[in-house]
Amino acid sequence: MAEEKTYTLSQAQLHFAIDFNNQAWELLEKPDRTSDENFRMLDFAHASLAHWRSAGTAARHQRGEWLLARVHTVLKNLDQALLHAKRCEELLEANKAEMSDFDYAFTYEALSRAHAMRGDRFEAKKFIELAKKAGEAIKDAEDREIFFREFDGGEWNGMK
Repeated sequence: MAEEKTYTLSQAQLHFAIDFNNQAWELLEKPDRTSDENFRMLDFAHASLAHWRSAGTAARHQRGEWLLARVHTVLKNLDQALLHAKRCEELLEANKAEMSDFDYAFTYEALSRAHAMRGDRFEAKKFIELAKKAGEAIKDAEDREIFFREFDGGEWNGMK
């Protein structure tokens, strides 16, 4: 008989934040999602954010907002994509000491995609340049590679 595991509430929140984040990512990377999978992807992103917020840090909250911005961008939910991208930026600016270098790059990437989708070419270009610059400044080679793989992929609505 398997031994039963026990978790603190904080440990459980972190577990579910990671699990739902990973499930959202699996669906984000799936090329041909069904309508039901799109709804599930959005559910997972929202659930992940709720658990990230409960599990703790401003950086985790900011990264959850980024995931929601990305999911809404992929689903072409214009207002929600920009709302979450701006929230991501607000959290970044208010908590700079807690953020990693890649948080800056991903925040600017979210803002650039949301503005591109809305047809605001001026703001999109501004944030594309900020994202590139921040991406190039990522110190860890693996993190930099992950950022540019995301940045170079996906829909840009004619901006790249």
